[in-house]
Amino acid sequence: MTDSLLTTVLGSYPQPDWLVDRKNLQSRLPPRVRARDIWRIPEPLLQQAQDDATLLAIRDMERAGIDIISDGEIRRESYSNRFTTALDGMDLDNPGVVMGRSGRPNSVPRVVGPIHRSYPVEVRDVEFLRHNTDHRIRITVPGPFTISQQVQDDYYHDQKALALDIAAAVNEEIRSLQAAGADVVQIDEPYLQAKPEQARAYGVEVINRALKGIEGTTALHLCFGYAAMVPDRPNHYAFLTELCDCTVKQISIEAAQPQLDLSILRQFSKKTMIIGVLNLGDMEVETPEIVAGRIRSALEYIEPERLILAPDCGMKYLPREVAFGKLCALVKGARIVRQEL
Repeated sequence: MTDSLLTTVLGSYPQPDWLVDRKNLQSRLPPRVRARDIWRIPEPLLQQAQDDATLLAIRDMERAGIDIISDGEIRRESYSNRFTTALDGMDLDNPGVVMGRSGRPNSVPRVVGPIHRSYPVEVRDVEFLRHNTDHRIRITVPGPFTISQQVQDDYYHDQKALALDIAAAVNEEIRSLQAAGADVVQIDEPYLQAKPEQARAYGVEVINRALKGIEGTTALHLCFGYAAMVPDRPNHYAFLTELCDCTVKQISIEAAQPQLDLSILRQFSKKTMIIGVLNLGDMEVETPEIVAGRIRSALEYIEPERLILAPDCGMKYLPREVAFGKLCALVKGARIVRQEL
């Protein structure tokens, strides 16, 4: 397999209807506290059911031909709450409230003491994925800047200090995930885009703390929000080029739905870039040629060895047949352009 124009997923994949109440999931903001009511399976059988659904996601990605796969984040209620709610220092029983990216209030954990990670949160997820595929694998963990924006701080009263302690916990988790067999560990940082002023003040420092001493492949994903939640988006990022000097090896951005101005790629001469070439706001499955056209547009500004191809932000909210069809189009579109090269 060539290492030119590799294909990957960003993390999430549709959870089966028999596992989660998808109407419940889609009618609410992404949960920050636990949302056990979305699961259709009773607790004694839930882990087994999640394992079975994870196998379906793995096999779909393999059948589609994706090069670097994930576990589909099938066990998660949202991309961030499974890790965040496992940290010491969070009060989950008496939640606070913050405004979400959509401008609606959302229940969040309250920080009531020093933030610590007392156990590996996602290691079993990586071990299960590694045991069930020969493909390269990626796992995602919410980024410290974003977590700090998704909690009510009743202890630190200093967002930077809070974010740096969260970053130390994320650093410990990344080390455990790499030791468990993850080829790529991705930190999800959508709030860098949502809160650019705070991000410019201390975002890079916090990310570098989360990655301190990490030798393996790391990625950072920032986005405009789920297409299902945030349909209108600009064609440029409010915070992006500031990441040129951070220590992360790969940077993941959306490009298809926002019709991003890809000339920004010229400024990232030392990073591998993961570019979204599937529009998840459109339920029509792209043709391979449409995907190939988007890839060619990116190649005007970056060499193929530093370009990885992905969907836009996650696939959690898509119907499974649409998600699978789009992954197949992604792989076929990449194959078209590889042959041209």
